[in-house]
Amino acid sequence: MPARTGTVVKAQTNLYEVRLDDTGEVLLCALRGRLRRQAGDVLTGDRVEVVLQPGGAAIERVLPRRNRLVRPPIANVDRVLLIQSLADPDPVPILMDRVLVQAEALELPVVLCFTKLDLVVKSPDDPLPEPSARLVDGYRRAGYPVHLVAAPRGWGLDALAAALKEGATVLAGPSGAGKSTLLNALQPGLQLATGEVSRKLGRGRHTTRHVALLPLAEGGWVADTPGFSRVDLPDLEPEELGDLWPEIRREAPDCRFRGCLHRSEPGCAVRAARDAGRIAAWRYQNYLVLLGELEERLAERYK
Repeated sequence: MPARTGTVVKAQTNLYEVRLDDTGEVLLCALRGRLRRQAGDVLTGDRVEVVLQPGGAAIERVLPRRNRLVRPPIANVDRVLLIQSLADPDPVPILMDRVLVQAEALELPVVLCFTKLDLVVKSPDDPLPEPSARLVDGYRRAGYPVHLVAAPRGWGLDALAAALKEGATVLAGPSGAGKSTLLNALQPGLQLATGEVSRKLGRGRHTTRHVALLPLAEGGWVADTPGFSRVDLPDLEPEELGDLWPEIRREAPDCRFRGCLHRSEPGCAVRAARDAGRIAAWRYQNYLVLLGELEERLAERYK
């Protein structure tokens, strides 16, 4: 019987759920032949060839990948959805920027979603208070698509669903930001576990335990998994950081000196853009913080 193609939608211990392309049926598959010795190399999101045999379905071959993430272990990702609450817990922009640098280093597009809008405004049409307005405006000036959502009230869900309707999306963001609540609102019936924010610690409890691709009614898949929200920076040279900052990348070609770090060099177009308001001052300041961290790492390397 000829092999059929499909996508691994959930990787378990030695077993894999594969959604077939032709019928949409989900089969529980083992690994065939040499793949049994490489079980860890078959990931959620992998495109695979499946054969049906008397003992059940088996994955025969993993097709070439477009990309691969290590944490979480998933392949063929189309975008990152960075989820952050506007309140309870309050957003921490420097941590968001660390995640954005990770995504930029992997060349993954990012969509920003700010949840719990109903905690800061009475109506979705109301203007945002400071500092929420300052935060949202800074990311929009950077060029990121931003969605404001109140999942229990249905605010902003249609526009967000439209942004995710093609390909596979990995979720990122701190515990307590409302990732599972958001998914339950986008796709009723998932009944994902949600966790309350700890009043003592000011952060949520992890409620997700495995990597699984979940289908959305409007199209597309989301990976409900912890792990992408890393705070450590990738292995970069200091002069490479600006390339991972969209608004700096946009302005840097006009700097007087090649290799400008955009800190104190004369003729820096990035600082001029900050002064003109094209780059949010707080985003620029976060860039300097992470730049200093990379320089310290470099100095330690050569001690």
